[in-house]
Amino acid sequence: MLLKGLPEPHGGRLVNRIVEESKRAKLVAEAEELPKIEIVNELATDVENIAKGVFSPLEGFLTQDDYLNVLHEGRLSNDLPWTIPILLDASMDEAKNLREGDQVALTDTNDGFLALMHLEESYSFDKDELARHLFGTNDADHPGVAKIYQMKDVLLGGKIDLVNGMASPFPSYDFSPAETRKLFEEKGWRTTVGFQTRNIPHLGHEYLQKVCLNFFDGLFINPVVGRKKEGDFKDQVILEAYQALIDGYYAPNKVFLGILKTEMRYAGPKEAVFHAIVRKNFGCTHFIVGRDHAGVGNYYPPYAAHEVFKEFPDLGITPLFFPSVFYCTQCSSVTNECACPHDQTCIIQFSGTKIREMLKNGEMLSKGLVRPEVAKVIARWKNPFVEASQNSA
Repeated sequence: MLLKGLPEPHGGRLVNRIVEESKRAKLVAEAEELPKIEIVNELATDVENIAKGVFSPLEGFLTQDDYLNVLHEGRLSNDLPWTIPILLDASMDEAKNLREGDQVALTDTNDGFLALMHLEESYSFDKDELARHLFGTNDADHPGVAKIYQMKDVLLGGKIDLVNGMASPFPSYDFSPAETRKLFEEKGWRTTVGFQTRNIPHLGHEYLQKVCLNFFDGLFINPVVGRKKEGDFKDQVILEAYQALIDGYYAPNKVFLGILKTEMRYAGPKEAVFHAIVRKNFGCTHFIVGRDHAGVGNYYPPYAAHEVFKEFPDLGITPLFFPSVFYCTQCSSVTNECACPHDQTCIIQFSGTKIREMLKNGEMLSKGLVRPEVAKVIARWKNPFVEASQNSA
């Protein structure tokens, strides 16, 4: 049953593929006799997101028709917008004895039983084609492309049932779409703006968020927690920084902080659409689309993530676009290019890259970039950044 005032989940129904507690022991016992496929943490997180409805309407990993349609059209085979293929890869050896209709036990790297997969199809795929259509490049220096070339050679499609979820790294910030929808309704939010982030909050972020709070009931700050590229901020740093900002600078009952457990794919505009769909499932009516949203390096034009939404008028969540935001020393405030008349000598640009570089060089973050409370959070960390070893599968 849909909660009053909230948008429909993507596809019209919030997926729930979580096995009831009373049935788990039986399935765990039966799984001992099933073929097993070990999956890494990122795939295990995809399983959880499918099961909990974060990735509604998906009920499992994509079959071939859906995979090809998503890759070439940005839509599932039923024409519903969907831009990021959610895939389970397997080796030739793992796949050779599997048949359509088989039950497969998906296990973690410690051989713990996570989920049951109902295999509908196994199929081959072209890694070059996947990289080119998803990321717009075959350059292996792109972190998403590099990951594709590390994938195994066969894809498995079929519905899943989650039996044993993984322990959450941040349980007090971890909510399912069913839970956030209930919370938004309890708060009386009929319009909720979703904000995606993989960075600490700077004053530009705060400006955009508070502009939205002038027009909408609530703000859902939803940081990505999961695999990121080397040099990005650690998950805990982001959460601590945002909590400090919310505690000090936001009106009560107007902001909710909760995580999105998934890896960053760095797919630019296609990932922006995907991020909007996910926030729609959480119950958001609107979604802030950033400049160079989900970008990396110079692979995407700065406003490509704005332009792509023209292709999806049927998305069911309203994207919000803003002009470039900066701090003007003459205005003594955060402003934007549509409101400020002053030249470049007065302007301090907000940039996650710039902030990371300043911190790596031992420079202090000024009041024109971040709140003092946020700077204090970061200063407590000897190294606030993701290291290469932390991203090993």
